[in-house]
Amino acid sequence: MNIPTPLAPYDTQYTAPLREQLFQITDYLSAEEREFLEKACAYAFIAHDGTTRKSGEPYITHPISVTIELAKWGMDLETLCAGLMHDVLEDTDITKAEMATVFGNTIATMVDGLSKLEKLQFNNKDELFAESFRKLILAMTKDVRVIVVKLSDRLHNMKTLSGVPKLAKRISTSRETLEVYAPIALRLGMNKVYREMQQIAFENIYPWRYAVIQRAVDEFCYENQQVIDNALKKLQAALDAQNLNARLELTPIRYYSIYKKMKKRKVKLQDVHDIFHLRVILPSELDCYVALGVVHRVYAPQMGRIKDLIAVPNANNYQSLHTVLKVPYGKKNIELALQIRSEQMNTIADYGITAISPNSEYSLRTNRWLQTVSDLNESSTDAFEFLENMKTDLFPADVYVFTPKGEIINLPRGATVIDFAYNVHTKIGNHCMGGKVNGKSMSLRTPLRSGDTVEIITSPYAQPNQTWLNFVVTARARAAIRQYIKTINEEDAKKQGGKLLAHTMQSLLDPSVASSNQVMQLYLEDLKQRGMNIEEVQYKIGTGQILPITVVHKIAELAKKHFGEQAKLGAVLVNQHDSIRINLAKCCRPINGDAVSGVIVSGEGLVVHRDNCPKLLKTTPFSTLSKLRYGN
Repeated sequence: MNIPTPLAPYDTQYTAPLREQLFQITDYLSAEEREFLEKACAYAFIAHDGTTRKSGEPYITHPISVTIELAKWGMDLETLCAGLMHDVLEDTDITKAEMATVFGNTIATMVDGLSKLEKLQFNNKDELFAESFRKLILAMTKDVRVIVVKLSDRLHNMKTLSGVPKLAKRISTSRETLEVYAPIALRLGMNKVYREMQQIAFENIYPWRYAVIQRAVDEFCYENQQVIDNALKKLQAALDAQNLNARLELTPIRYYSIYKKMKKRKVKLQDVHDIFHLRVILPSELDCYVALGVVHRVYAPQMGRIKDLIAVPNANNYQSLHTVLKVPYGKKNIELALQIRSEQMNTIADYGITAISPNSEYSLRTNRWLQTVSDLNESSTDAFEFLENMKTDLFPADVYVFTPKGEIINLPRGATVIDFAYNVHTKIGNHCMGGKVNGKSMSLRTPLRSGDTVEIITSPYAQPNQTWLNFVVTARARAAIRQYIKTINEEDAKKQGGKLLAHTMQSLLDPSVASSNQVMQLYLEDLKQRGMNIEEVQYKIGTGQILPITVVHKIAELAKKHFGEQAKLGAVLVNQHDSIRINLAKCCRPINGDAVSGVIVSGEGLVVHRDNCPKLLKTTPFSTLSKLRYGN
């Protein structure tokens, strides 16, 4: 192996082995590229000369280790150079322009995107992190390789976290990794990085829980190893009998995943049974489907836990067939979770964006997400809002739905028709006036389920309103709605508020009450006594500061002087009223036909209870509305 002669005297006991390892792994580069890489290596060494890590090692060992990881992922020369010099602009007096003259503008721009904004003045560390994160993500939207370098940087920092003396710093870094960087790795399909980050962070944040789960898993593996070994032999024999060239890889489930299952299912450690994960890796996609039938003939599957993520991939390009087999063991069953995939799927599952072709369908999915991130930035008022929107957007999709043309759209669990509209395009969302789910007209707030086909009905006169923020769940929809509301002028807000108020009055009041000039005059007089006018009310409704139903409630109270019982609020169609956020109380669970009352709860909208609900009876009279009838 011809390793280039170093351009600077940095072959020390620390750096020489790392440098040798780097050039062994990068044997896929040409001789000219390797010389250029050596130039970057020497440049980084000189820039960081005399600087050490908290462990006492020369600082250069960190960027070389980061670049070794990038080389294992098969990254190109520019990315490797950015990895070697990723801290140069941040930690030294070298400028971007100076670096660009030596290594070109592309590499210098990548390094600049990786640099924090510590040389600027910020009020606190939270503001510094939010602004630096925003800078990093915006650089990612222009060149996704920037975030790949950052993930390698963070991964090495996590692996060497034991060298950080302060416990509080180790914990804060681990939480930041769990909340931000691990989800980014998952969103880019880099599952191997995602799992490793989670495992290290979990050990640092909850060392006792980590140790308890580790001991339990070790004991489970020891007690059940013979059963699992026999099961693997039986499965391998069945696959071989069908001439399937299958490779089986067994791994215990990650400790952090067990911890999350315990929290989600609210169960004890001994109640988590799917401890083992078995990968069945085959040459082709067709082989995967054949193998699924074979393993189901050997052991019965756990019904309801079979997923086809090959036909419908996750948004991060992950593809596999998932099933859980029940392996008999005495009077009980051991659950064995299988992931059946092709060799290509397996590589993409581990390495994600780093393993896909730039012009492939996989890359197109990633590019669509990067465009969403760019939209989030444009609609965020500051770095803190952008950070929160990104955290929400990073959660993996749980629901897949179809456009009328059959295109698959991945959305988070609980996503509504409005979320779907904004996912298609911001303009579609802004002008959405209705939607059809599986051919039936549905409320804009209707939650979608996997397999639904959704059609959006638009109008040039339709526009978003603040109440949509009560039920949308995607960061993209929420950011777009907020952005639209910020740009709406006062007259448009009044007009929108007037429409919402009129619609709510017609929906909830008797027609004779809703159209009565006398009733409206009573309300105007009431407003005057409180130093307000109707235009102020319409503006506040239009900008979402007050719910229209609260105004209608007040009008109904005033109208009783003239109309008596006729002025009470009418039935609210719980699933079809988009000007009000309506939730059915979980304490009494009202059903169609029950006598009910509604309570306005901050952050929840109108909560509907049965009239005899004990919780409702404790509610203050100020919050309780007139009697409602629950319809559908």
